Order: sequence, then structure tokens, then C-alpha cells
Amino acid sequence: MVSNTAKEVFIQGITREGKTFRPSDWAERLAGVMSQFRPGGAHPGSHLSYSPWCIPTTLGGVKCVVVHHDLRDAEPMAWDFCLNFAKDNDLQLVEACLLPDAPKA
Repeated sequence: MVSNTAKEVFIQGITREGKTFRPSDWAERLAGVMSQFRPGGAHPGSHLSYSPWCIPTTLGGVKCVVVHHDLRDAEPMAWDFCLNFAKDNDLQLVEACLLPDAPKA
């Protein structure tokens, strides 16, 4: 269960049993499906970039999708889709906040 105060939820590509989730491009596929859900709605060409509300990344060698709570506010069914994807595939969820990279000196 995800708290209502979570700013971001990380869907990790590791099952609760500790196995790596397959296929290896699952994070990019999920984020690609969610690309139309973005601030201001879908627009021509928006399928060519990820939504800022659903971003694939790798943390500590583990593929993840970072789902921002703004998706929940704007498109509750899309938010539920992401969480149900994680639940249906027995993936680990972590509530956290993705920090920006440090400025380069």
C-alpha cells in the first residue's frame, strides 16, 4: 500500500523473492505506455519522450520506474495502472524522493 503523502513511488525490477524481473526493458516499456500522461496532456510527438510523471531509471544496478504523485492527481486510472502492474508482477515498491544530480563543477 502506498501512503497518500508519498511524493514518488519507485517500482523496482526485483520481485519480493529477490529475482530480477524480465524482460530487461520492462521499465522503458511501462514508461513508454505512460508517456501520454503529462502536464498539459498529450500533444503531437509526446510519445517520443517519457512523461515527467513516469521515468525509467537504474538505481544501484536495479531497473526502476519512478512514478510521481502528480500522476495520481491528474490521472488516477494511470496511477492505478502503474501500481497494479507492480502488484501483478510481485515487484517491490519504495516510497522516496528522487534528488537531482549535483551540479558539475
